Amino acid sequence: MRANYKTVQLYGESEFVIQKSRFLSFVKRVETEQDAMDFIQEIKKEHHTATHNCSAYIIGEHDQIQKANDDGEPSGTAGVPMLEVLKKQQLKDTVIVVTRYFGGIKLGGGGLIRAYGKAASEGIAATGIVERKLHALTKVTIDYTWLGKVENEVRQSAYPLKEIVYEGDVELFLYVPVEDELIFTEWMMELTNGQAIVTEVCHEFLEFSI
Repeated sequence: MRANYKTVQLYGESEFVIQKSRFLSFVKRVETEQDAMDFIQEIKKEHHTATHNCSAYIIGEHDQIQKANDDGEPSGTAGVPMLEVLKKQQLKDTVIVVTRYFGGIKLGGGGLIRAYGKAASEGIAATGIVERKLHALTKVTIDYTWLGKVENEVRQSAYPLKEIVYEGDVELFLYVPVEDELIFTEWMMELTNGQAIVTEVCHEFLEFSI
């Protein structure tokens, strides 16, 4: 399982005009290639009167699925520049569709490459980027006599506290980065003179805006 990676927020869009041509960017986070293809078709259907609906996407833990489509623009002037923006920003599981309404003035090969690259970049900026970090949801079981000290230390730490359950003992549920699990366990043992019971519950991704 991947540990940390960058992707976009769930959805975003942007628009600008160059030489009377309108460029609309639509960006979405996707999990599968079918999700990406469905999104592309959705935009094409919505903007069926547009001159072009160019697209690019990267999917997979190792970026194993990469596609670019020029949709009628000169080969390599639309989809590829968009794909390069995704790769340069190291984004995963992301699809971009750039819709162009031709304004009557040709941009030339270089102009198209710059325009589609700009459209992709602005679409991503409008959507926002997050880093997804793998955390272990961790349960810390302690006697009530340790609650004040442990809760105070936890709330001042970098480990997000999900909840506290008051049973026969106290159970604190926290999110710990997978790479810090050993350090966290040692810290809990030090705080409680070895009295805490630290248990990994499951793995979950937390998102942090970049």
